[in-house]
Amino acid sequence: MAYPSKRTVEVEQAILSRMSRGEPLAQICREEGMPTPTTWREWCRSDQALDIAHGHAREDGFDAIAANVRLIAREGGDSSGDVQRDKLMIETDLKLLAKWDPKRYGDKIDVTSGGDKLPTTTINVAGLSEATLREIAAQEAGS
Repeated sequence: MAYPSKRTVEVEQAILSRMSRGEPLAQICREEGMPTPTTWREWCRSDQALDIAHGHAREDGFDAIAANVRLIAREGGDSSGDVQRDKLMIETDLKLLAKWDPKRYGDKIDVTSGGDKLPTTTINVAGLSEATLREIAAQEAGS
């Protein structure tokens, strides 16, 4: 497989466009004329504008995947017509979205201190550091 030896605006735009439609970078980079994922990441590290565009394309791509999940659930989009297969596709995409972008697609955790009459506190812990989680737990224990 041949990779381009120099960076071009056309290659950059093609990658960003495809990523924004939900296509994984690894899949894009397997094609003839595309850089390796490592090369792409080096380009992004060395160019702040490209790095920002890459981040926006990823977010748009996650939204495109989420929209496709919704279509599959309604027997449209990439639906296979097989309910079990579609269910697997939906669950896989939702799990990947939760890992890739936990702040927007991750689960929230209910934290209760016990007892039926005590109030329930809902805290979105996706993306929080371990130190922040410890601080929250200490505050809840002191309440």
